[in-house]
Amino acid sequence: MTTEFLTKIFADGANLTDIALLAQDHLISGFTTNPTLMKLAGVQDYLSFSRDVIEIIGGRPISLEVFADETSEMIRQGELLQKLGDNVFVKIPITNTKGESTERVVHALSSQGIKVNVTAIFTVDQAKKILENLHGNTDFYLSVFAGRIADAGVNPVPIIKQTVALLSEFGSGEVIWASPREVYNFVEAQNSGCQIITMTRELIAKLSGLGKDLDLFSLETVKMFANDALNAGYIL
Repeated sequence: MTTEFLTKIFADGANLTDIALLAQDHLISGFTTNPTLMKLAGVQDYLSFSRDVIEIIGGRPISLEVFADETSEMIRQGELLQKLGDNVFVKIPITNTKGESTERVVHALSSQGIKVNVTAIFTVDQAKKILENLHGNTDFYLSVFAGRIADAGVNPVPIIKQTVALLSEFGSGEVIWASPREVYNFVEAQNSGCQIITMTRELIAKLSGLGKDLDLFSLETVKMFANDALNAGYIL
């Protein structure tokens, strides 16, 4: 497997043991998490967990998400999270739970020089609206939820490509291919010019199969079936 990837890999998760292991992997350029992943991992103290992650990852970018629903509280939480470290990107959902745009939050934080990761983007129009409210001199990410777009039966590649083109015109920022479902999404992300892809530890482990000979892969699969049947003691 080549390690000369054009698309950077950000590890996605909230298990501190996994994060510590992935922090030792030179292929991992950054980290992301969200409240849902943290809840699944059993995180009890949001700030304590965030501080632990920042200490573990050694200066690589980490996206930490606000969870308030009102504009002023989103801004307050964003300012608080940014103070945890210079490598923190504050994750802002594209809307609140009422479907109202968070453009004012994005504008307020980026105008202060706070790096943001605008997340849960599903359409090019959403990306356009956010770019109109971003401060151009501040680093930022736009997380396009390609996996969930595909779950709706829509090809995410054109949306990714258009968003990448928008940022090229804007002059800064990077697009994240979020919520991938398979390793081939990494190939699609690279071919789309997408700068970053988030991947779980399980998907990252599968990257070793990139470029694998398909005849060999077929044989290994047949052997797996045979060995599992033998080990299970099946008879007919």
